[in-house]
Amino acid sequence: MTSVTTTPPVAESRQKRRVLRRGPWEMAASVTIGLGVAMLMQPFFLWAFSWSFVVTLAGTVMFIIVSHFPE
Repeated sequence: MTSVTTTPPVAESRQKRRVLRRGPWEMAASVTIGLGVAMLMQPFFLWAFSWSFVVTLAGTVMFIIVSHFPE
């Protein structure tokens, strides 16, 4: 007979909470916003300047969403 191991719902809930913590995601969003601003101010690559608004906007939206995550 084969045994099937499943994670109990409590452990699964804890794992989700650990992944959806606010701190690391806010840092990633802040780095994304900073990358977009750096792309905006650099004079070397037109593609980076062209995509800077999209990257900054994505980081801002990400920060707004992540700010609702539990601590």
